[in-house]
Amino acid sequence: MGRKGESITLSISDRDKTQLEEIALELGMKWGDRPNISKLVEAIARKQIQISKNNDWSSDRIEALSRTLGLLIDYGEIELAKAIANLLLERSEITTPLRRDIERILDKPPEIWRQVLDRYIKQNQPFRLIYRDAADHPHEFSIYHAQISPHDKRLYLDCWCAETTGSDDIETLRHNRCLRIDRIPAEAAITPIQGKWRSQLAQVTVTFQLSGKLAFAYKPKKDDVDDIWLNDYPIRQISRTVSSTFWFYREIMPYAEDCEIIEPEDVREKFKEKVRSLYLKYQGSSL
Repeated sequence: MGRKGESITLSISDRDKTQLEEIALELGMKWGDRPNISKLVEAIARKQIQISKNNDWSSDRIEALSRTLGLLIDYGEIELAKAIANLLLERSEITTPLRRDIERILDKPPEIWRQVLDRYIKQNQPFRLIYRDAADHPHEFSIYHAQISPHDKRLYLDCWCAETTGSDDIETLRHNRCLRIDRIPAEAAITPIQGKWRSQLAQVTVTFQLSGKLAFAYKPKKDDVDDIWLNDYPIRQISRTVSSTFWFYREIMPYAEDCEIIEPEDVREKFKEKVRSLYLKYQGSSL
């Protein structure tokens, strides 16, 4: 006499049930047109399906893929970004905030606005866009020159804007803005405006001197316009075209002891204020 099959009742959430049904459909395990979870479980029990770990990726790997995802979006490689996003979503190691961000990206991929942005830049067409800062506050900018540039391992929209409110750069550079590409909302409306496209960002030539080992170790940058050794060797004097003091200060701050800004005066004074503020902060500490 044949032995009757035994039934198993699974107590699982609706979400887990839906995911099991999706797996069953992918593997062609159906009852009529409907997914059959029982067939899936049976196939697993008989080792007809290989099960692998889904929690053995290192945090470094997750971080590297997450960073790659951001860069692919910045560079407009949306299809590749979607592939990385879906790969990450399959992993159980990713954090809830990261999962939420990835789901948001897949829900509203930035294809349209990025294509529009690239087209306006290529056509020298002034435009207006919405931007959200680090505190998620919205800002609207009228842009008359723009270029996409890498800074600190991310892509930014370096642009000349009509609006200067909130800018803390020197007077000559107040119209320049540096907007992180990934902070332009996917639903942002980028619209053309009237006006003349500017040939470049506002710029200022900064002269600074390097001493000690830094003078020998310094590698010339593409925006350097002069590079000479002074008579009081070893002092090396560099002149560079700068469109943002923020990035310039960020570059030289770690080497401040061996780097002195000579001119222009407002760039020198602004850096002095930063150094003074840092000194006062530590002077008042309990160190």
